[in-house]
Amino acid sequence: MATMASATRVERLPHVDNLRAVMVAWIIGGHALLGYSAVGGWPYDEVKESTFHPKSELAMAVVVGPTGLFVIGTFFFIAGLFAPATMARKGPGRFASDRVVRLGVPFLLFALLVWPLFMWFAYLAAGYKVSFWWEFTHRHPFLDSGPLWFAEILLYVSLAYAALVWAKDRARADGQLEDEGPAEIGARQLVTLVALVAVASFIVRLWFPAQSKQILDLHVWQWPQCVAMFGLGVAAARFGWAKRVPERLRRGSGAVVVMTVLALPVYAFTVGISDLADDAGPYQGGWHWQALLLATVEAILVVAGSVWVLSLAQDRLQGVSRLWKRCARGSFAAFVLQAPVLLSLSIMLRPFDLPAEAKAIAVGGIGIPVCFWLAWQVIERTPVGRYL
Repeated sequence: MATMASATRVERLPHVDNLRAVMVAWIIGGHALLGYSAVGGWPYDEVKESTFHPKSELAMAVVVGPTGLFVIGTFFFIAGLFAPATMARKGPGRFASDRVVRLGVPFLLFALLVWPLFMWFAYLAAGYKVSFWWEFTHRHPFLDSGPLWFAEILLYVSLAYAALVWAKDRARADGQLEDEGPAEIGARQLVTLVALVAVASFIVRLWFPAQSKQILDLHVWQWPQCVAMFGLGVAAARFGWAKRVPERLRRGSGAVVVMTVLALPVYAFTVGISDLADDAGPYQGGWHWQALLLATVEAILVVAGSVWVLSLAQDRLQGVSRLWKRCARGSFAAFVLQAPVLLSLSIMLRPFDLPAEAKAIAVGGIGIPVCFWLAWQVIERTPVGRYL
């Protein structure tokens, strides 16, 4: 049985901060690629001037696609790992108010101004004769916030967690509830979680297929994994997983991820997938066995992948150099700044007659360091830094 650890004493850990920075860099690079893809996933694809060749897009999906299925879930997992310590220190009220400031304010700023403004610039660069107001009111979904949908959903989950803790504290004070937690988290519990996430995702996607749009860009089709991984993080905090994932789970999760990732291109070749934009439909939702298969693969990767990536960081991302510290400190700001940076770079490259592959690599290669450099300037030189 895993050793119980106090959830109130989880300090700031370099490997976790560094992992956040690495994942943010990966997301920025991934969005740069998706802006020129046929399957989409980054809104520059609405006005892109060139598109990946289908074979290039398939190769991209094979190389970076699997990680795209679980990286957001890993962020929620990490957030859940540190939520109990923050909750114990601040209490439900202050925990909720801090999340509203840190997550809600950037979300509203982007939804109401930054994202529609830069998408308007992209539309103008593409030759559309539209006003800012038209772009703000006519783009689908309404009140899109670009990458800040992540902050929006994390805010909702955090507020729900604060309400749950408040209710449990009230019940405990009234003698109606004893302080109980999970006896352990082992392979059986993780397998059960995989099954629950897979079934819930499949059911949700009957009404909200993957990559579908809702007002506020709610990403409802990803809610099962987001909620489940935050909950797993909260439960795992009791056992000190932020510092060390149990060895058996580290090895098992790694093996599952490797086998799943290796099986995906074999499956794609076997069933004859050659063009993601044309072949993706049945996998995104509805009463299709393909939709259940994707939900299952995604659930496997998001649970096992999150646990494995955290364990890898514990072994290999312990860097405490000045560069690591700056990137780690500025990771959230870099995540926020990717929207104006990537869109600006794409607009600047638009007049050049280059293949989509070259433009995507250039946007990502330039965008990642620029985002982190700007993030550090914001932290070091503006009052905003105190909230990051």
